[in-house]
Amino acid sequence: MEARIALAATDIVGESIIWSPEEQALFWVDIGGRRIHRFAPASGEHHVWPTPDFPTSIGTRADGGFIVGFCREVCLWRPGEAFELLAIPEPDLPGNRLNEGRVAPDGSFWVSTMQNNLNTDGSPRDMDRKSGAVYRIDATGTVNQLTPNEYGITNTMGWTRNNRFLFADTPANEIYSFAYDPEAKMLSDRRTIVSGFDRGLPDGSCMDAEDTLWNCRVVGGAAVARFDAEGDLLGLVELPVTWPTSCTFGGPELTTLYVTSARFTMSEDHLARHPAEGSLIAIANAGLGVWEAKFQSA
Repeated sequence: MEARIALAATDIVGESIIWSPEEQALFWVDIGGRRIHRFAPASGEHHVWPTPDFPTSIGTRADGGFIVGFCREVCLWRPGEAFELLAIPEPDLPGNRLNEGRVAPDGSFWVSTMQNNLNTDGSPRDMDRKSGAVYRIDATGTVNQLTPNEYGITNTMGWTRNNRFLFADTPANEIYSFAYDPEAKMLSDRRTIVSGFDRGLPDGSCMDAEDTLWNCRVVGGAAVARFDAEGDLLGLVELPVTWPTSCTFGGPELTTLYVTSARFTMSEDHLARHPAEGSLIAIANAGLGVWEAKFQSA
C-alpha cells in the first residue's frame, strides 16, 4: 500500500479523525494547535476553526453538528456557533484532562482521561501517575464511569460486532479487549491482546468491515498496524511520518485510510529533516471501513 501526503496540515497533535458522508469531508482536531479541521479530499477544500481550549476529540451528531471533547468539558457545537456545555466527566480531578473520545454504536459518546500533560501554552508537562479512566456520556449529559482511574495515556476506542471494546494505554504499550454489556452499560473481562509490539507505541485506531483494528503506532513507529480482535498482527502500513496519531476510513466507498500525525515535542532539527510531520496521510484501497456512529442528542 502506498501512503501519500493528502494535506500538509502541520498539526502539533492531529487527533480524532472522522469521515462525514453527508459532507464527503474529514473532520479532526489539532490538540496543541487549538483548532478543528475540515478537509474535502475531492475538491481540496480546507477550513479551520479556532477553539477556546485544547480540543481532544470530535464526533458527529444525529441532529447535525458535532460533539467535541476539550481538556475538561464535553460540548455540543455547530460550525460558526458557540460551544454548548454538555458534561464535565471528572469535576473532582482537576489534574486530569480528556484525551480519546468517540461515538459508540449505541449513539452515546465515550471519552477517556489521563493526567494532564499540557501546560497552558501547549508545552509538555511531566507525568508522574496513571490516573486515566473511560466514561460514557448519554444524550442528557449523564456521565457513567466504566473503568477505574488506572491508565496512563488513554487511546483507541473500537467496538467489535460481538460487543468487545478495544482500548489502549500508550506508555504501557498495550491494547486491551473488554466485554461490553450494552444493556447494563458495563465493561468487564479485560484481556491484554497486544503487548510490547516493537513498532512505536499505540495511539488512535479505527475498525474496518472485517472487525479488525487499524492502530497508529506513535512515538517513532511510523506505521499503522492492523490487528485482528485477538491481537494477532495482520499487516503493517509504512508511513512518511514518524508519529501517526489517529485514523479513519473515508471516501465515497470508505476504502481510503486517512491518518493524522503529530510534531509535538520534536526538535527544529528533526522537523527540518522530516517536514511531513503533522501532515494528513492517505492510503488508497487500504480496506473497507465502517460508518461512524452519530451521537444521539436529547
